[in-house]
This record gives sequence, structure tokens and C-alpha cells, in this order.
Amino acid sequence: MTSKEFVARLVDEMNQLFARLGEMDTLESESEGNVDVVTLLRLALKSEIEASELAGFWLPSTPEVDAKMALALQCGDEMKHYGLISQRLAELGEDLSGFDPHADGHSPLYQYLRGLRTTVERIAAGVFASEAIATVRNAQFVSFCKSMGDYDTARLYAETIQPEETHHHLLGREILEKYATTPDLQELTASAVRNTLAIADELRNLAAKTTGVHNIPVS
Repeated sequence: MTSKEFVARLVDEMNQLFARLGEMDTLESESEGNVDVVTLLRLALKSEIEASELAGFWLPSTPEVDAKMALALQCGDEMKHYGLISQRLAELGEDLSGFDPHADGHSPLYQYLRGLRTTVERIAAGVFASEAIATVRNAQFVSFCKSMGDYDTARLYAETIQPEETHHHLLGREILEKYATTPDLQELTASAVRNTLAIADELRNLAAKTTGVHNIPVS
């Protein structure tokens, strides 16, 4: 199987999983049913900073320059998103002084991703799959914000955050098409994608039902 055919199959697999989601499934799961704009924005801060930290952590030990560039872009963009979301929370009257996104520790997904060693695994999980999940979550969040009359938050996500997350995902796809060229590398790539889908908070319950994967070991 060529690398492009292989990656296209992974995209189809993810899209089939996402198609089973309801209109607010990711938001309800992420917030444990407490769906409101402020709660979701606070949770987004943790996701953004973890994604930035991971990309930065991987940079020195990722040898391929184009993969380094993708990680560097993601690292910067995610921290930019953190700043924009913080600013929006302040506009909504939230005091973030003393706020620690890591107060409860890093997420299980972060712990799993941090343990990945190869470039194809890192790109597959941290850029390709994670950002695909983010685009689904963001689309649901934009719709929710509009339904609540919060058009400023919806605009921030629709016009800035969502396009950049989508760009990261597509860049990850290009890199996988370049490097996931052998059966062994494709096996590593597919495993990283499926584990990411299974362990991601907003997809955990659905993945358990559709893949049978309930618990992913973390490093």
C-alpha cells in the first residue's frame, strides 16, 4: 500500500468515528456535562498548553527538518491560542490570576503522547489525529457559542483557532504521506492514531464502544 493510500484510509477511519458523534458529544464529555462557554474555555486552556508543551518537547529529538518545522509551528500557534482564549475569558469577566492549567496534573493523553519515540508516531498522534479531534470539537463549540448568543467567542474560534488547527492536521497528513512508507512504519502510525482516538477525553466513551479499546497504557 502506498503511503498516500494508507493515510487516506486513516482519514476515512477517523471520519467514520467522528460521524457517530452527536451535535455536542465532545463538549459534554470534555466538561462532564457542565456545558457552558466559560467552563469550556478554561478546559481549552489546558488542551492548548499541553499541545504546545508536547510539540516543544519533541523538537530536539525529531531529526527530520520538515517535521521539526511542523512541530515548531504548532508549538507557537497553540500558545497563541492560549493567549487569545485567556483574553476572551477576561472579557467575559473571569479572573485568571493564579489559574494553573496543570493544577490537576497533565492529562492521560499528554502522558501517552509524551512517551512516543518515532517521528511518524509523534506526527500521527500529536499533529494529525489530535488536531483532527480539535477541529471536530471546535466546530461543535462554535455552534454552541452561537446558540448561546456569544458571537465574539464563536468568531474567535471560527476565524482564528479553527483554521490554524485544520492547517496543523493537514500538515501532519503531508508529513505522514512522506514518511509512513513501509509496513512497519504504517503499523506504528496506525497504532498511534487509534490510541489517540481511544484515549482522548472527548472521544473515550465512543471509542470504547466502536473499537473495544477502554484503557491505553501511559508512559
